[in-house]
Amino acid sequence: MCGRFTQHLSWAEIRRLADLVGQPRNLAPRYNVAPTDAIEVLRAGPSGLELTPMRWGLIPYWWKKPLQELPSCFNARAETLSEKPMFRDAFKSRRCIVPASGFYEWTSEKGRKIPHYFSSADGLPLALAGLWEQWRDPNGQQLLSATIVVGAANPWMSRFHDRMPILLSWSDAEHWVSGDDPATLLRPAPDEALQEWTVSTRVNRSGVGDDDPTLIDRAEGEGLLPRLGA
Repeated sequence: MCGRFTQHLSWAEIRRLADLVGQPRNLAPRYNVAPTDAIEVLRAGPSGLELTPMRWGLIPYWWKKPLQELPSCFNARAETLSEKPMFRDAFKSRRCIVPASGFYEWTSEKGRKIPHYFSSADGLPLALAGLWEQWRDPNGQQLLSATIVVGAANPWMSRFHDRMPILLSWSDAEHWVSGDDPATLLRPAPDEALQEWTVSTRVNRSGVGDDDPTLIDRAEGEGLLPRLGA
């Protein structure tokens, strides 16, 4: 699935790729984003795409129980978006883009978990398909939340995991957010879309003390897998 990712992007970088409107602001770099953290999300606004902070982990608008009882909703399976009560309303009318610098996945080797970092092969930010919701707590306070859509892994990614985020081209961003037939975009990315390297096991932890640029440095010689065809 996708349980950890990075967002070390500037407003200008996102503006070059998307029809971003609103007042520019400084974006805090994040190298170890975990579920329930605040993330930056692109959603449709009256004049274009708005960049809005949201909780990572979708809360349906109709949720009445305590949040402690909410199932894990930081990922949504592409195959069942139109069926699952947790996601079907958001899939109809509240789709979004989660801009990301990269994401992490883990493999196992000799009883230990090895973290791998994935980013776009062309160096551009990734456009992860997402859904968002607006929920009000019992006191009437509004909370915006989002989830990342995941689907079956392509052959290249399947060496690491059987699932992967739905990666959109930036040219399809508007179609995903407000198009009439978004399901046509729910397909695995091409094999050549991503690059990968292993990183420090420090990323296995989450928290303020483990969120810095060195987390995505290459850990030379640890469990590296060649690209297909190499």
